[in-house]
Amino acid sequence: MESFLLQASIYLGAAVCVVPLAVRLGLGSVLGYLAAGILMGPIFGLAGAETADLQHFAEFGVVLMLFLIGLELEPKSLWEMRHKLLGMGGAQVVLTTAAVAGALIWFGQSPAVALVLGMMASLSSTAIVLQTLSEKNLMRSMGGRSAFSVLLTQDMAVIPMLAVIPLLALPDLIGPNAAIYGVSNPLDVVDTHDAASPLITTMQALPGWAAGLLTLAIVAGIVLAGHYLSRPIFRFVHAAKLPEMGTFISLLMVLGTAFLMTLVGLSPALGTFVAGVVLANSEFRHQLEADLKPFKGLLLGLFFMTVGVGINFAMLAREPFTVLGLTLGLMLLKGVILLGIAWVFKLKRQDRWLFSLSLAQGGEFGFLIVSIARAESALPLAAGQMGLLVISLSMLLTPLLFIGYDWLSARFAQRVPDQAPDEINEKGRVIIAGIGRFGQVVNRLIRTSGIPTVVLDNDMTTIETMRRFGIKGFFGDPARPELLEAAGLAEAQVIVIAVDDRDTASRIVRYARSRRPDIHIVARARDRVHVYELYQAGADDIVRETFDSSIRAGRYVLENMGFSEYEAAKVSQAYFRVDRGAMRDLAEVWVPGQPTHLNEAYIARAKQLDRDLETALMEELHEVKPMAAEEPPEVLQAMLFPDMEDIAERPTDR
Repeated sequence: MESFLLQASIYLGAAVCVVPLAVRLGLGSVLGYLAAGILMGPIFGLAGAETADLQHFAEFGVVLMLFLIGLELEPKSLWEMRHKLLGMGGAQVVLTTAAVAGALIWFGQSPAVALVLGMMASLSSTAIVLQTLSEKNLMRSMGGRSAFSVLLTQDMAVIPMLAVIPLLALPDLIGPNAAIYGVSNPLDVVDTHDAASPLITTMQALPGWAAGLLTLAIVAGIVLAGHYLSRPIFRFVHAAKLPEMGTFISLLMVLGTAFLMTLVGLSPALGTFVAGVVLANSEFRHQLEADLKPFKGLLLGLFFMTVGVGINFAMLAREPFTVLGLTLGLMLLKGVILLGIAWVFKLKRQDRWLFSLSLAQGGEFGFLIVSIARAESALPLAAGQMGLLVISLSMLLTPLLFIGYDWLSARFAQRVPDQAPDEINEKGRVIIAGIGRFGQVVNRLIRTSGIPTVVLDNDMTTIETMRRFGIKGFFGDPARPELLEAAGLAEAQVIVIAVDDRDTASRIVRYARSRRPDIHIVARARDRVHVYELYQAGADDIVRETFDSSIRAGRYVLENMGFSEYEAAKVSQAYFRVDRGAMRDLAEVWVPGQPTHLNEAYIARAKQLDRDLETALMEELHEVKPMAAEEPPEVLQAMLFPDMEDIAERPTDR
């Protein structure tokens, strides 16, 4: 027990110390977990012997991850991916296996060993790639979806690979000679022949046709049970009103599916992915996600750490050039093949690089291929050790490839030539700079009132979409003075600043005010600090983007707390009036560049304005609701100010 607690403390402590630091440095959590494992194992020697068993347990995080990904995909979406699954994924597996095997045969390796290592090299890391794509919000990009399709195909390809390996057994490794290739490292070989239960023994004894029928029956049973039985089972469990039972049923569903798939020799990750897709339309989908995400994150982190612990730095020190050459050669070869596939399937340049760089490493299923090959006497010890080390190092380098992709994306963005702005041949009494969701509502209201507007926006897609609906707009950067002049800034009565970027908004306000001191400027603000910036730049009316909707929501709350519509409306109007006046007072004491919670004058004025606001609302409430005078002051205060906090506690909310 003490040993378990010690090891658990070491793993958790290493993760807590290293991973947040890696994230803050922009390296991502995956590289942080790998670094934590390297520190625990090869560097400080705090972990090692238990890692093989721990890695088996941690690999269940991949199963959970694919189940959760399946929950995000409807069956229709999966069907739409069939061309990528069969085309991109199939081509990647076949071409990489053939290329790596051919290269190894060229360098003198036997065909059987070369084929095993080629199959190993064709697989990529589902855990690292999907985790990093999710962290960087790249899963919904075309490159991210294509990478996911290939990973899913690789998971399916593991099954025939495992079936082929026993046919590649080497005579020299079978029988008496096998003792020469003993195992010196617990990570070199994973024992895949655990003591089998009677059920598993019976399954293995079935003839081929019976096993095939049973496989189809189990897959069909998973689909039908997920569709027809999941709802009544979830309702029955949740009727107990025990929060932990939701977690129990979620884990049971995933574990049971994984076991059934393992029973018939299929990938548990693939099986749980199918189960997730089946449940994608279930009303319990979000509950499943909430129950399983903590387990997924913990187990994946543990898996990455075991990979770091298992890196054989002794072999790397003995043969550094060979190991690094093989690792970089593998990643380069896979990258070139992936680039070719991306080009054939006409991915855009940025998606092409994301697709290629994200899949250029070896994967966790490569460990399984090496382990099974060693157990089936299809791979010599030295080749197996080298394969494991190359896989581990390539996984270690993968987060750096994503950093390289970020750099390439920034370079591509800089190289994109600026599209020439439209020639503005209209002038209006109102200029609207920015036509996003906010600007569209403003523009529609003004135009339907019979007042012409001139719309400027630097998003060509938005402008073209507007034109399809019969609304004219002009493409160009609203911050460029010549475009504002062409739009009629000299004659316009009002200019509406509705651009998303706060610095651009302030710059437009500043230029419009300097050019036309008499023009009325209406500007959208992101938050209170942006209000102060726009106020000092010269805006007349400043609209916080969520302020009006928040007041309306508060009015609905008052109406459901016993206020009449008139009373709630009057209190809301009083709040609006007092708060708007308070904004000008706070803007006078706001200092650019200084955080509000460090500005003593701002804090003092904000506290006073909060007291003034409370007094004004209490007076308004007393006027429209005379019976409120009978209520204790603390009750009225609780009704109007349920969560009043010191301004210094939450400066960014104000």
